[in-house]
Amino acid sequence: MKKILFATVALLVVGAAAPALGADLGNRNYYKTPAPAYAAPIYNWTGFYIGGHLGGAFSSDNNFNGLSTGNNGNGRFLGGVQVGGDWQFNPNFVVGVEGQYSWLSGSVGAVFPGGVAYTNDQRGLGSITGRVGYTWGPGLVYVKGGYAYSDNNEKVTVNGAPRAFVITGDHRNGYTVGAGVEYMFAPNWSAKAEYQYYNFGDASLTGGPLAGTGSFTTDDHTVKAGLNYRFNWASPTVARY
Repeated sequence: MKKILFATVALLVVGAAAPALGADLGNRNYYKTPAPAYAAPIYNWTGFYIGGHLGGAFSSDNNFNGLSTGNNGNGRFLGGVQVGGDWQFNPNFVVGVEGQYSWLSGSVGAVFPGGVAYTNDQRGLGSITGRVGYTWGPGLVYVKGGYAYSDNNEKVTVNGAPRAFVITGDHRNGYTVGAGVEYMFAPNWSAKAEYQYYNFGDASLTGGPLAGTGSFTTDDHTVKAGLNYRFNWASPTVARY
């Protein structure tokens, strides 16, 4: 009987200890899965784009050797389109080329004593420029420069009646320089703001009622805000750790 009692007690002790032993073994085999590493987006400016812009234009008011009172300094509204392509390299630098055309409202010119007036209903400004920029992720600052075109529509009037005139100097073709900032705010979309100066050189009226009045400069200071849609823009990738 003593042997049977002893065996029964031993079995009860082993049965009570088994769950605790299993719990200890389970704790020793548990491993915590590490949290996934943060993946930072990498932006890519390489690709083609098309977009539009709005802004204002202001011309110089220093024409005709100061012999007239002009309205060149008045602001005019502009709106237009642009198309271009960029290539990002090295990896924070961007180079590109852009074609742009802006339609202009209003006109520029000068009024002389005796009801004589020169008017240029300047219809638009065009340019083909290269640009170089520095990028930090979604942001880009850049400078640009190249060829510029002025769509001039000129006339000379006396008391409102058109008069023939002769003008020297090519003030349709010139150069442009500028600078701006652009920002990617969504996939395939970027917004920009820029200043651009256009210069088309000097010209003189050598025939007609304004002969001998001196030379004048056709130039424009512009400020624009634009929006671009980017094609073939690589999807943002993730950094690996």
